[in-house]
Amino acid sequence: MAVIKHQAQRVGVFIDTQNLYHSAKHLYKARVNFGAILDEAVSGRILVRAIAYVIKTEGGEEKGFFDALTKIGIETKVKDLQIFADGAKKADWDVGIAIDAVKLAPKLDTVILVTGDGDFVPLIEYLDMNEGCQVEVISFGKSSSAKLKEAAHAFTDMCDNPHKFTISSRS
Repeated sequence: MAVIKHQAQRVGVFIDTQNLYHSAKHLYKARVNFGAILDEAVSGRILVRAIAYVIKTEGGEEKGFFDALTKIGIETKVKDLQIFADGAKKADWDVGIAIDAVKLAPKLDTVILVTGDGDFVPLIEYLDMNEGCQVEVISFGKSSSAKLKEAAHAFTDMCDNPHKFTISSRS
């Protein structure tokens, strides 16, 4: 599908932080360069909102990371890490991301999902058919759902240039 990008296009960027964090860690033993992702996503268009969906742990050691996101123009939505009686942990923002994308869609021409999670395919279909939004996906292709890549109007594979989108971890 041909994707159209122009300077008057209004974009919203929705970042599944946990998905990217785990992909970068497992694929490249690196951290994610969110500034480079935001630049790639916006591509000279009008940024309406950029939101990163993040998880707060008990220790709170991620506060510096949250502040760094805010400093580069990315709003954070924070949810506490859920820890169950059996020790299992859950940190899921899928519904929150979907609701925000649907709520903001009337103000956007393009929705950019920064995730590799195939659970977002119905959201892409909804935004395309019901809101008339172009939907682009940016993620690490090696750990992304094939159906997600296929459903998107455009797919940017960060694995094509991992040095641009990651920051090497210091040993």
